[in-house]
Amino acid sequence: MELQLVEVYIPEEALEDLQEKLEGFPIISHWHFKESEQYELVRILVKKTSSEEILNFLEQNAKYNDKLKALLFTVQTYIPRIIEEEEEKKEQNTKAEMIRASRHELYTVVHSSSEITRSFTWFLFLSAIVAAAGIIKNSPAIVIGAMVIAPLMGPYTSAAFASVLGDYKLMRQSAITSLYGLSVPLVISALFGFFFQLPINSNEFLARTNIEFIDIAVALASGAAGALSFVKRMSEALVGVMVSVALLPPTVVFGMMLGSGEWSAALTPLLLLLVNISSILLSAILVFWLSGIKPVNWKEIQVANTSRKFALLFVSFIILILFVVIYFISF
Repeated sequence: MELQLVEVYIPEEALEDLQEKLEGFPIISHWHFKESEQYELVRILVKKTSSEEILNFLEQNAKYNDKLKALLFTVQTYIPRIIEEEEEKKEQNTKAEMIRASRHELYTVVHSSSEITRSFTWFLFLSAIVAAAGIIKNSPAIVIGAMVIAPLMGPYTSAAFASVLGDYKLMRQSAITSLYGLSVPLVISALFGFFFQLPINSNEFLARTNIEFIDIAVALASGAAGALSFVKRMSEALVGVMVSVALLPPTVVFGMMLGSGEWSAALTPLLLLLVNISSILLSAILVFWLSGIKPVNWKEIQVANTSRKFALLFVSFIILILFVVIYFISF
């Protein structure tokens, strides 16, 4: 059983009301300490599945009491060991697949993933060089190595997450970072295409100059896997490779063709890139939505519902158009 600890710093006059309301939540235990002359400290031990409910309650209260502060910690060990009841174990086993991190945890990670940082730029720069070299040398191992270090999963996950919450500021920042994440490898690969001949005998190159319907399925699965690993806070390294598979190589091939002046031939890798981006966003939005991620304020819920519907319709419409284009190209 996964446990989390919520630390609440609250003024003394609001303590009694908080303790009364905590009795209505599924908490394991809670403790009260005198933190200072102004603040009381309440530590609340809960199951991971229950932490979001309490955090939502504290978030609502913080709007009316700006002195309320809350922190969330993951508990690695708790003594004495908590023994679950048999019925509770069965219920947890049947719902285990729905266990995810709280919206508050995810938002913190998403916000950092949507920012353009120095390390993000360096990883983009290095992964683009490695990917271009791997495509030229026709080395799948080198291309896979490039996708391991490419940080492209973060901003696209952030954009999908923001659209589900209706956070337009975060959505705008994620979109800028996503475009930046493609522009760096695009420029570098264009330089490769300008100074080197196109590797027309490379299978890694030729694979991105051909587009099929199966590519949509691969991109949808990549986006869903990335979003699922994100909401469950599992290791995103290997899943990030899957997302980079759909984004980095087509971008590099597209850039190479632009650098070499092959404008008409560059349309195919561009189409593949657009298909992959749209499919990843669509599946990620669906995963976040089905995971139950939503705001708690009524007005914010209305904004989120509108944002999510618009995002789903827009991305689905783009995929439909690209689907038709692929059909005419293939047949």
